[in-house]
Amino acid sequence: MGRWEPNARGRLAEAALELYSERGFEQTTVAEIAKRAGLTERTYFRHYADKREVLFGGSELRDLLVEVVAGVPESTAPIDVLAVVLDTFSEMFDDRREHARKRQAVIAANAELQERELIKLASLSAALAETLRGRGVPEPAASLTAETGIAVFKVGFERWIAASEDRAMAPVMRELLDEFKVVAAGGHGS
Repeated sequence: MGRWEPNARGRLAEAALELYSERGFEQTTVAEIAKRAGLTERTYFRHYADKREVLFGGSELRDLLVEVVAGVPESTAPIDVLAVVLDTFSEMFDDRREHARKRQAVIAANAELQERELIKLASLSAALAETLRGRGVPEPAASLTAETGIAVFKVGFERWIAASEDRAMAPVMRELLDEFKVVAAGGHGS
């Protein structure tokens, strides 16, 4: 095996998801993931800290979120910043629905992974709140906006991966953000 393997990170993530789906998270070892990907355990640990992290990636989503918010004009209302973030996330996920469904099934079957997912979402919320504060959005508006954005993303993601949903992610997210706006304005929603 050569020193450099193209797309090692992606191959490891795909191999892990396949094995977790086939055998379960608990029954799969890092050695088996590396072998399925045609790589070594050492290479695995160069890319991921543990066997959970392969499902959650690194800081890519957080970095994207911060970058997107930084690119929105300062005069944009915080709730409208959320719309831009949700649209960007939607573009990133749209061609990965089947992957997302498999990943969520693995997470749903394991309490440790569910906890890790909640931690990941909380870190995204904290990053969004921090970025909004950096744009001059005061507290508690920055934290409320960030928590709302993550809640809309979480509910929207669950709807989007449902077997009965065939729309792209963006319309699902926009629909839920609009629903939130109605509820926040004192309405009952649909």
